[in-house]
Amino acid sequence: MAERPETGSRVLLGRLRDAMAGDVEGQARLNKITHLIADSMGCEVCSIYLFRDHETLELCATEGLNQDAVHQTRMKVGEGLVGLVARRRSVINEPDAPQARGFRFMPETGEEIYSSFLGVPVQRLGEALGVLVVQSRAARVYSADEVYALEVVAMVLAEMTELGAFVGEGAAMSARHSQPAMFRGTVGQEGAAEGHVWLHEPRVVVTNPIADDPVREIERLREAVEQLRVGVDKMLEIAGSQDKDQAQVLEAYRMFANSKGWMRRMEDDIGGGLSAEAAVEKEQSLARARMGQVTDNYLRERLSDLDDLSNRLLRILTGQGKDTGAEMPANPILVARNIGPAELLEYGRSLRGIVLEEGSVGSHAAIVARALAIPLVVHASRVTTEALNGDQIMVDGEQGIVHLRPDDTVVTAFRDKIAMLAEAQERYASIRDKPATTLCGNTVGLFMNAGLMADLPSLPSSGAEGVGLFRTELQFLVRNQMPRRGELVALYKRVLDAAGGKPVVFRTLDIGSDKVLPYMKPNDEPNPALGWRAIRVGLDKPGIMRMQLQALIRAAEGRPLTVMFPFVAQFEEYREARRLMDKTLQAEERLGHPLPETVKIGAMLETPSLGFAPMKFFEEVDFLSIGGNDLKQFFFAADRENERVRRRYDTLNVSFLSFIENIVERCEKTGTPLSFCGEDAGRPVEALCFAAIGLRSLSMRPASIGPVKSLLRRSDLGEVRKVIADARHRGEMSVRPAVMEWLRNQG
Repeated sequence: MAERPETGSRVLLGRLRDAMAGDVEGQARLNKITHLIADSMGCEVCSIYLFRDHETLELCATEGLNQDAVHQTRMKVGEGLVGLVARRRSVINEPDAPQARGFRFMPETGEEIYSSFLGVPVQRLGEALGVLVVQSRAARVYSADEVYALEVVAMVLAEMTELGAFVGEGAAMSARHSQPAMFRGTVGQEGAAEGHVWLHEPRVVVTNPIADDPVREIERLREAVEQLRVGVDKMLEIAGSQDKDQAQVLEAYRMFANSKGWMRRMEDDIGGGLSAEAAVEKEQSLARARMGQVTDNYLRERLSDLDDLSNRLLRILTGQGKDTGAEMPANPILVARNIGPAELLEYGRSLRGIVLEEGSVGSHAAIVARALAIPLVVHASRVTTEALNGDQIMVDGEQGIVHLRPDDTVVTAFRDKIAMLAEAQERYASIRDKPATTLCGNTVGLFMNAGLMADLPSLPSSGAEGVGLFRTELQFLVRNQMPRRGELVALYKRVLDAAGGKPVVFRTLDIGSDKVLPYMKPNDEPNPALGWRAIRVGLDKPGIMRMQLQALIRAAEGRPLTVMFPFVAQFEEYREARRLMDKTLQAEERLGHPLPETVKIGAMLETPSLGFAPMKFFEEVDFLSIGGNDLKQFFFAADRENERVRRRYDTLNVSFLSFIENIVERCEKTGTPLSFCGEDAGRPVEALCFAAIGLRSLSMRPASIGPVKSLLRRSDLGEVRKVIADARHRGEMSVRPAVMEWLRNQG
């Protein structure tokens, strides 16, 4: 390996480590570092800027600029060349900085006499921590060796920042993982919870970023990579014959594990003075930074593969496995970048809440969280880099807000909110066994949604009259292979047994879109929500649907059976599915299996097209359930996974209510039972409006039944109907303001 010149990174890192030895306070460390870097690289200026908050950089140390500017000069991300380095997460190398686009003159620093500028981001695992800058009077472009040396030093600075080496006075030099932090995300499952952080993947800590012996470090790296390759090959051997999709992922892992380019870059980093662990993390940080800028899904997945592989390699090098020996804290709240449904089910009801950096409101994890009634916040950016195991954390699933290490004021306010929710639940318990009968004498049936056996104990305590929607796909999603018919029979039988004679509506397999089975080959569709999903999959693969229908028939054991087909867009789809059910019933009878006492076959109305189906459809279908979540996104052409548009459209929009009213009228003419199922059914104001326009059955999560029932029992639907009609007559876009005003007047 060729020795780098004296200005190379290895020599510079050696000098830095020697200077940092001993008990030195944070500001003094930073001052020494800037002096050493400037001296080693032959530059007049070296400055270190650190983030004081997520939008603001602060000059924390400098060699060459005015010392009075330290802790006084601040700039926003994107402001000036330093701010551009932070925003782009990439190097800026300008020979004549004052003339460069984006330059901002900071008079208090005295930097106007310096021409050349080299800035590199200080980042760790994709998280920007600051910017390292060198400047010189002479106008010149810094060499590739100099740029590389500064990048390697920046990597070490990032690790030292993480380890608390620069703690001092002021926000920019406060100890990491010690200050209160708030994260705004998206509501995945409503509810509020207080507890302590449990990291799904504990952070790997690199305590030795600088290494003396590059030959030994390269040897350690190669041994670890070989161990990694063997592990991937073994996993691939196991998965190859059982799970083709998992095998494809592992093939991508093997490709990266055998990548000569990846290995060469890490060996170069070690040659530059980094330890094997720091070299892996440097490459991982660059991959994560690129991941945040790439919009192509395929490239993001590949970068994610590389990120996961780097984590595995780091755990081999450091010996820090996922099982760190730490005990799960009391009242654990899971914090993770993302998590699969099977892993989440392993935690079960031990969790008080869940916070994810990624995920979506329709993800597998969200479905399981709803089934377990665990508050969930998704899209909580940076939470895994900030949280530590055991940190106090509060999850507001009503607002999509997470408080990490909250101060006393937040704790008091949050606990007051939890107490109010608990008090309200006590009030709802007093009407649990009473019907949802309004002041005008109309009774609305309130049912619960479910998807796991764990949901069923909530049936008697919630006051639900039955299960209005049992999602059968969860049993398929949490497995690595198709469940056997016998397993489904046993499950559906337990569901009916647990219901204790109360009605249960089983929705057949609703997969596709955001619910892709791990053992089914995914389809490369430009818009999966409008693609091959739900009933379309069932009709194209009748063997799967027939197997599920057989399991349902056998599980009924002579009891009433109610089955609903999802995502029916036209009459013929319902007829075809019903014909399949009739054939399955006939086959079961020939086999001597007892048939259900009664069989009701319904459809989920989730597409506007079905609302305009021929009247013959409404006459033939045994019942209809409006699937509000999907119907709303198709009605308004607003993807419910897209935060920019999904909140723009109100359920109580006049046009949407008018459409539902049209469905109610058609069902009334044909005597077809109709219900509304979805998140909006569990929101009291929305539920009240649905009841006012004629819906007499609503299905929701168990915790929503009490609040909905309470409001219905205190309301006159005739008055609400008049409020809605008046708002419509006035040409208002939504009836919500008028209904809210009416409710306030009611006290």
